[in-house]
Amino acid sequence: MSSTNWRFVSFLPFLIWLALPQLVPGQTPPAKPEAKPKPIPDVLVLNDGETLMGHFVNSSGGSLTFHSDMLGDVKTDWAKVKELRAAGSYAVIRKNVHINRHTDEKGIPKGAIAEADRKLTVTPAAPAQAETVPVPDAAHVVDATDLDNAIYHQPGFFHAWKGSVAAGAALVEATQHSRTLTGSFNLVRAIPTENWIDARDRTVVNFHVADGLVSQPGTPNIKTDIVHFDAERDEYFTASRAYLFGQAAFDHNYSQGLALQQTYGGGAGSTVIKKAGETLDLKVSASYVREGFLSSTAAATPNQNLLGTVITENYAKKFGKNKGMTFLQQLSATPTWNNLHASMSAAGASLNIPVYKRLGFSTGANDSFLNNPPVGFRKNSFQFTTGLTYAVQ
Repeated sequence: MSSTNWRFVSFLPFLIWLALPQLVPGQTPPAKPEAKPKPIPDVLVLNDGETLMGHFVNSSGGSLTFHSDMLGDVKTDWAKVKELRAAGSYAVIRKNVHINRHTDEKGIPKGAIAEADRKLTVTPAAPAQAETVPVPDAAHVVDATDLDNAIYHQPGFFHAWKGSVAAGAALVEATQHSRTLTGSFNLVRAIPTENWIDARDRTVVNFHVADGLVSQPGTPNIKTDIVHFDAERDEYFTASRAYLFGQAAFDHNYSQGLALQQTYGGGAGSTVIKKAGETLDLKVSASYVREGFLSSTAAATPNQNLLGTVITENYAKKFGKNKGMTFLQQLSATPTWNNLHASMSAAGASLNIPVYKRLGFSTGANDSFLNNPPVGFRKNSFQFTTGLTYAVQ
């Protein structure tokens, strides 16, 4: 038998095995698993007749957000909605209901929702009965799972931080040699993270550094060395925008002869404005301030222990497409009572503009005022910075 015939005979059992399902009557290959049915899309019908298919996201106050399969996220007023049908499970939170860790969620309507004639009909799973809520009485409509997580889930300390990290640099090589480095981070951890639930606590950490050196042959070097760090912890009262807080801040400013200024204090504050993408806080604290000046100036300006009141205003706003741009502004004034000539204040503002995903561009200005600097130093120290930012989410 030739080698070719031998190879054919050796493969013959394998070929018969492959053809067996076709040769045996009544035997068919196993059926393919059926494809899962596609979920039924939510439907939003506007007063002008336009119909959007997609997914209802949430609503707050007089507006709602709907994710259209064709247009992406669409935000519109309830007054412009003719009809809405959403098959998921949603929670309708009335205006007189405060959501916090002590809330009994049994009284909150949950289920699929339908809106018509300015009324929201919530249809829970059987055997519970449907419930109707007038649209003007609904403060928020959110995913039911998000509500459960907001009430019962407490993220770990290293989670839920938001903010930005920025860095910038400049270099000049000519008759003068100049270098400037700037860096900062501004981080906030607000629990819970949703703005439609009463705040529990908030942790704020800020850091800024500016380091520069200008040198030229035959002339003294000109140095810039400014460092600021502060941290704050807020504890909110139940069902209230008021809170108690403790804070600490540390400042070093070579341009004002300040070796180290330490501030420790505590007081009360209130979140006067709390909206999606906008907050305003006003705070007052009693503080202890320890001022230490550079050793070269200590004879003229000795170190001091001060008691004062810190009055602070913090404002933040997100705007632009998808609220990607962030504006931050801070003001503080510290009158000191045991030395009225040692008062101080600070102001700052920054604008973060997204460029690509989490990367962005930032520009900002900071001004610090020290009423009693050493002789030869100015009272004001002003900085203008630009750089790249990375958003922390």
